[in-house]
Amino acid sequence: MQWSIRDVAERLNVSERTVLRWVKHDNLPASRIGSQFRFNRAELLAWATAHKLKVPPALFYGENEEREHMPSFSDALSIGGIFHKVGGTDKPSVLRAIVNLLRLPDGVDRESLYRMLMSREALASTAVGDGIAIPHPRNPIVLRVTQPLVTLCLLAQPVNFGALDGQPVYALFTLVSSAPRIHLHLLARLSYVLRQSSFKTLISGRGPAADILAEVRRVEASIQSAATTKEKGS
Repeated sequence: MQWSIRDVAERLNVSERTVLRWVKHDNLPASRIGSQFRFNRAELLAWATAHKLKVPPALFYGENEEREHMPSFSDALSIGGIFHKVGGTDKPSVLRAIVNLLRLPDGVDRESLYRMLMSREALASTAVGDGIAIPHPRNPIVLRVTQPLVTLCLLAQPVNFGALDGQPVYALFTLVSSAPRIHLHLLARLSYVLRQSSFKTLISGRGPAADILAEVRRVEASIQSAATTKEKGS
């Protein structure tokens, strides 16, 4: 589903003029159809994360989508894996290393995936600031996987990724899902986790995989606790 300027303004609680300013001056990804702009939800959430906007994850579900049980971010990260000292001296070599490490089903064309990631970087960097990037093509990576996965690669040496804040990237998250709505759910959870200073401290210090997963589970538990409390107060 593509959103209009009004849709984006309502969900982010800003004026339509602000959304237009973001498009013109802050590289908010948008497609133009005639005289109208249209926005991809996955790109919008990634952009909001890069610009440190506090966006309630629930806003990135369609009003008519079923709220069926969604996979936890920690489970997806456990399946995808956390890799330390990943090699690469520049953006192409780092993305090549990541594509080779992804735990993908047999038969997936990794070369094609690599080209899609590089094509996306040519449009705009997927670095979201503070040394973190979320490499992805323009559309979510949707494959025939039995379970969605998130892969975290911690680089041996930080690499220039063209981030808005100018910081080199040392940590990269790659999401692979079986459906767009699951991709959005995981991206929303990642966006929330990246706001936690305790998590950023852990990954910037290249903490053990077990400690990183434990911290993600703690953060997710706090989300669930807050949601339960809100429902009881309604």
